[in-house]
Amino acid sequence: MPKKKQEYGNDSITSLKGADRVRKRPAVIFGSDGLEGCEHSFFEILSNSIDEAREGYGSLIEVTRFMDKSIEVKDHGRGIPLDYNEGEGRFNWELVYCELYAGGKYDNNKGGMYEYSLGLNGLGACATQYSSEYMDVTVVRDKTQYTLHFEKGENVGGLQKAETRSVQTGTVQKWKPDTEVFTDINIPIEFFQDVLNKQAMVNAGLKFVLYNETETGMEMFEYYYENGIVDYVKETVGDDSFTTVETWEMEREGRDRADKEDYRMKMQVAFCFSNKVNMLEYYHNSSYLEHGGSPDKAVRNAFVYAIDRYLKQNDKYNKNDSKITFADVADCLALVINSFSTQTSYENQTKKAINNKFIQDAMTEFLRQQLEVYFIENKTDTEKIANQVLVNKKSRENAEKARIDIKKKLTGTMDITNRVEKFVDCRSKDVSQREVYIVEGDSALGSCKLARDPMFQAIMPIRGKILNCLKADYPRIFKSDIITDLVKVLGCGVEIKSAHNKNIESFNLDNLRWDKVIICTDADVDGFQIRTLVLTMIYRLMPTLIEKGKVYIAESPLYEITITKTKRKGEKHFAYTDGEKEEILKKFTEDGLSKERDEYDIKRSKGLGENEPDMMSLTTMHPSTRRLIRVTPENAEITSRMFDVLLGDNITDRKEYIADNGGKYMEMLDLS
Repeated sequence: MPKKKQEYGNDSITSLKGADRVRKRPAVIFGSDGLEGCEHSFFEILSNSIDEAREGYGSLIEVTRFMDKSIEVKDHGRGIPLDYNEGEGRFNWELVYCELYAGGKYDNNKGGMYEYSLGLNGLGACATQYSSEYMDVTVVRDKTQYTLHFEKGENVGGLQKAETRSVQTGTVQKWKPDTEVFTDINIPIEFFQDVLNKQAMVNAGLKFVLYNETETGMEMFEYYYENGIVDYVKETVGDDSFTTVETWEMEREGRDRADKEDYRMKMQVAFCFSNKVNMLEYYHNSSYLEHGGSPDKAVRNAFVYAIDRYLKQNDKYNKNDSKITFADVADCLALVINSFSTQTSYENQTKKAINNKFIQDAMTEFLRQQLEVYFIENKTDTEKIANQVLVNKKSRENAEKARIDIKKKLTGTMDITNRVEKFVDCRSKDVSQREVYIVEGDSALGSCKLARDPMFQAIMPIRGKILNCLKADYPRIFKSDIITDLVKVLGCGVEIKSAHNKNIESFNLDNLRWDKVIICTDADVDGFQIRTLVLTMIYRLMPTLIEKGKVYIAESPLYEITITKTKRKGEKHFAYTDGEKEEILKKFTEDGLSKERDEYDIKRSKGLGENEPDMMSLTTMHPSTRRLIRVTPENAEITSRMFDVLLGDNITDRKEYIADNGGKYMEMLDLS
């Protein structure tokens, strides 16, 4: 019998009370009940200490990450008031740690305790306490040490007080996020490092120290920027800028709407232009605005307006040219905005964007005015900026054209087996099992086709020499039938990029038709070159496949060693390197086999197309006996540089590399 549903009546409406308001619905406060929400709960506590330090109370904040996943934040501020509050008729510790929407930051716009505060809603300390397995609070102020202990949102033991001679005031809060509330509490060390580094950057002169408990002791990391965002931009861009770092500051007072009250805001912006590094970061009241909001809209408006105006006034556009977009500017702009306001409208409690209209309008007007003056006073730099933005525009437009062209080539209603010549598909539709072998030539296709397992192994032959994708532009790349056929077979699309690797194509890894993409070529110079060219194609057009570990190289043996006499006659051994060959021969000697007595024969391994199917299966295709090398993204920068040196247009570096290293490979040269 199906279970009878409860009747929906007046008694059906209930409310969450006390700690359950957070413990049962943590995502409402923290944005998630997973790791991201747990990370945000830490930031809520850190924010209160930052607000205190920014008011001039304490210049050091210490954070400790313990091995048991507990966290401690220690500041040297005035100490949170915890004693009895006559105005509220309750103890302050109850208001701070047990009452949502309670705190000392609601009257900031009227000369309250905190002029520019990150914590505004009175939720952070209470919500974090409610979501903890336990929380211990120690406050020193007024020559008194106050202590509190909470367990799963409930106070245990009340407020404890003791006299102290310490003149050092401050607050220490240690807690362990509760696994009954969050699905994951293992906050990685990198998160703490990134947050504290950013907070040091937007709070010039405030030092953060991170302690990380390990099995061997405590690690310590310090974060400090004397000049705040200016030092940060210089550090990030380094020597790769073509303009100096510019910094502007402003303060304004206004309102979001005619019927609203005035409030104050201030902003500092630091930026420079670079053709190698680009960055846009926005912070408001110390909170990193991942989604930007008002500051981002102001920057987009002001920079496009100012640069477009300069290009028009100086006849920089060609006839029929379209207007620049912010993407063209952002490709060469490194900018950080650090703003504060006494009244802030965040999109939600996670504070990833603000939407104050007054802040947006004030920033837009200020940046437009400052850029106009900057362009007049810095003509040489302005010319560099204008030219680079136009280069970025052309790169974007070419990439967009290529994207449209390749989309036309790759769309169609026919089955892929009909559209790609000589491609041999497998029967399985389970992507987690499917493999595609990219092989060289028709002869290899024949032997691989007979050696494969047709249930899950497909074969894609390369007909002729593949194009060097590092030396060709997109239009030429996509005129190549070999490359477009390979892209069709893989199925995931391509990552067409403009300047600074800005992806403008909707590459979709979920559309990849294979669990493994295996490059299988002969173990000779020609085979190595084809392998490199295929890897280069994937590296340029689908680098995500390498990053996700989907690309493999099938090793082909260099030597086939066959025992010709004794009871072991016909036994075959395969050596994939010269070192392995020597190891096999050493073992033969130990077993009493002699080359002088013609008891074994060594042959250079044949090309893939000349191998018998059973040998192909044994050495290259059968999962239990083959050797696959996964192509990893490790040392990607070095790989990129070597690809460019050996296969790109950098002729000078290639000559230098050959001159410096060519002597190491003289014995391998085929000069016959």
